[in-house]
Amino acid sequence: MRHFVALPRARVRRIMAPWPAAGPFRRDPMSYTHYDRLSALDATFLEIESASVHMHVGSVHLFEGGSLRTPDGGLDIERIRTLAEPALRRSARFRQRIERIPLFGHPVWVDDERFKLEYHLRHTALPEPGDARQLKRLAGRIFSQKLDPNRPLWEMWFVEGLDDDRFAVILKAHHCMIDGVSGADLLAGFMQGVAGETEEATSPRWMQRPPPGGARLVADELKRRASLPIKAVRAGLAAARSPMQALDGARATAGAVAEALGAGLGSASATPLNDDIGPYRRFDWTRFELAAVKEVKNRLGGTVNDVVVAVVSGAVRRFLQRRTVDVDGLDFRAMLPVNVRREDQHGKLGNRVAFLMARLPVDEKDPARRFARVVETTRTLKESSTVEGGELLEELADWTATGLFTGVTRLAARARSFNMVVTNVPGPQFPVSILGAKMHEIYPLVPLYSNQALGIALFSYDGSLFWGFNADWDAVPDLHDLVEMVQDEFETLRKL
Repeated sequence: MRHFVALPRARVRRIMAPWPAAGPFRRDPMSYTHYDRLSALDATFLEIESASVHMHVGSVHLFEGGSLRTPDGGLDIERIRTLAEPALRRSARFRQRIERIPLFGHPVWVDDERFKLEYHLRHTALPEPGDARQLKRLAGRIFSQKLDPNRPLWEMWFVEGLDDDRFAVILKAHHCMIDGVSGADLLAGFMQGVAGETEEATSPRWMQRPPPGGARLVADELKRRASLPIKAVRAGLAAARSPMQALDGARATAGAVAEALGAGLGSASATPLNDDIGPYRRFDWTRFELAAVKEVKNRLGGTVNDVVVAVVSGAVRRFLQRRTVDVDGLDFRAMLPVNVRREDQHGKLGNRVAFLMARLPVDEKDPARRFARVVETTRTLKESSTVEGGELLEELADWTATGLFTGVTRLAARARSFNMVVTNVPGPQFPVSILGAKMHEIYPLVPLYSNQALGIALFSYDGSLFWGFNADWDAVPDLHDLVEMVQDEFETLRKL
């Protein structure tokens, strides 16, 4: 489902406002104030956060540790910090914090004058020899903590003490900053950035740009909003040149937006996975060989995503049955994020995603028929205009008021328009490393919404498909049972 193409537009508007003309900074480009305005979708991920809803994405990475050991056997964190500096220079976002436009409250990115790398790049350890169970518990505790909204919205924890001479990296970054694909781009950039010790000398030195004052932010926002009627008039004049074509386009646009709204506002069935959640998280994982997944999809038809959705459907069916839920006729829906990033947008942070609502056939007990129903559902969704409608709705929110998109998102969550999120992000099919320390595993995390106690994220890397399970601590104490059900369901598909 990653073949959709994004509608052309600029989601983030970069605005550079000069300092007063007087003084020595008149011609110095570094004396310009700077900020980036968040898109409607990025701002929405920021606004829907609460004490129990933590809107950061994340991942747990496992590395071999030999080349990064100190003489006493510890992890050489100072060497990592030194070489992380040039990697972070590739994107200003890592050194930026959120500021609000006075009166309007819309968030913008500004350079953080108090940025400290040591705060964001952290070092900890498990009691040796640390095993997978201990690492999962540590990841759950780290993912249970909200990011500080007054600082750049990311953390990277380096964890030593693992068995088999390994170390781990636990990454979390706010969803308003990255989505799955830009997170993969970020990972690749960081790995490349610390791959060679000569890069620090060649990377340009970071220069902080002063943030604009409140008066400048308000003036720019007023100017922006004043220009919206002019854009509307221009659009109307362009439509007048070809009224029939414009009418057909308007009908298609209205239909797409209506379809997106309809998909996002219906109510799915209530399940034990859809009560209000708390702030604490469990994190678990598993992995499949990607070749085995492709063998199943080649034999049964469909795509890798169809195999994933069919496996999730079967596992959720068994999980709910164990909770004594009657699955016959159950309307259980998964939100499937779809990458709509154009080729020229790779490497840019922020969100470029649309959302599909798929009804999972958890009421179907036959695995073959369940797989066939998944293939039919995803094919129908691909042929619909839901993705285009969602993008148009977001563009309308960008054009008018972000509160429109935020309100629809909150309403969709409270109305239980979907029961869980299942997201699958493609990663590099070759090994990456930090200073010669090869990464062997990576398990992603997707955030939980207010009444969703389970989310599943997948990441393909170097011949494997890695599954990360994020769950509310109290609502899903049996999370590992679900992980085992996922493994069993995949074996069932392999044997069909």
